[in-house]
Amino acid sequence: MKRQLKSVAAAAALALGAAFAVSAAHAADKPATGIYAGDWLVRLRAIAITPQVSSSGALNTLQADVNNAIVPELDFTYMVTNNIGAELILGTSRNQVTSSLGALGGVGVLPPTLLLQYHFNNAGVFRPYVGAGINYTLFYNNGLHAGGQPVSIDNHSFGPALQFGVDYEVAKNVFVNADVKKIWMRTGASLNGSSLGTLYIDPIVVGVGVGMKF
Repeated sequence: MKRQLKSVAAAAALALGAAFAVSAAHAADKPATGIYAGDWLVRLRAIAITPQVSSSGALNTLQADVNNAIVPELDFTYMVTNNIGAELILGTSRNQVTSSLGALGGVGVLPPTLLLQYHFNNAGVFRPYVGAGINYTLFYNNGLHAGGQPVSIDNHSFGPALQFGVDYEVAKNVFVNADVKKIWMRTGASLNGSSLGTLYIDPIVVGVGVGMKF
């Protein structure tokens, strides 16, 4: 049994070594500039979130609004082909809600977003891209209130997302990034079991940052 285990371990080591050799050779074949199938792109951005608010029911009567926010954002892109990538965007913000009655308090917003992208000019240093996908929004740590009474909200929302951006390579495997997204998200609100309507947040998100290619 020990001999068999040693044989299996040796075979696994050889296979792993061969896989690394193939991977290294593949990487060596790639030009120094550009992005290609199998690459990972990791970006860290500062984003400005500007809600495009609309509402229904009593929330509309009360002129409910949501403040802007500036927060960090992290995203990961895997290049499926030389031009097509899949990106997961992660970030969270604390947004304050106001109305004609005054401040209603704050709520945490966590909207992980998955986008399918097309990257233009993949072999160049200036690489625009467009993307479309879906976001799942989690509303958490709800601190909304009206007239001293807590306001309940829907905790979950699904909606589409659109994106346009550009990467500019400034050094080997390092680039700067600018990005604009439109994300659709909403939540229903109620007070003492009675519906107050729906709040549509639908922010435009503008970000700038830096990234690395792996």
